[in-house]
Amino acid sequence: MNLNQITIPSHDVARAVVFYTKLGLRLIVDSSPRYVRLECPSGDSTFSIHHVEHPIPPDGVVIYFECENIDDKVSKLIRKGIQFDCDPMDQQWGWREAHLRDLDGNRLILFHAGENRKYPPWRVVDK
Repeated sequence: MNLNQITIPSHDVARAVVFYTKLGLRLIVDSSPRYVRLECPSGDSTFSIHHVEHPIPPDGVVIYFECENIDDKVSKLIRKGIQFDCDPMDQQWGWREAHLRDLDGNRLILFHAGENRKYPPWRVVDK
């Protein structure tokens, strides 16, 4: 099984597209103003945004985007006007993370985990 896509809600899809393209995603399906799909810059996953009228819960979903050089990526995004809740920091689980929110309040984490992403020291061993 492979993760195809994650779809998030937005009150303003066009504005969300501008934000996510600044992060480095590329628009591949445009059914504005109701729906768009973007391609991640590496890997096979895609990222969709659909229009909603209802309130978006502030902490419903957390979206992680992995970056090779997170410090460099965050610096470049700050120069593009992206605001972060915290600078990149090392976590006790072996990941380096920077936290931010998109324009609709969805929580995002840019991170680098290396081998610890799928093979942390506490990984469950198949029997």
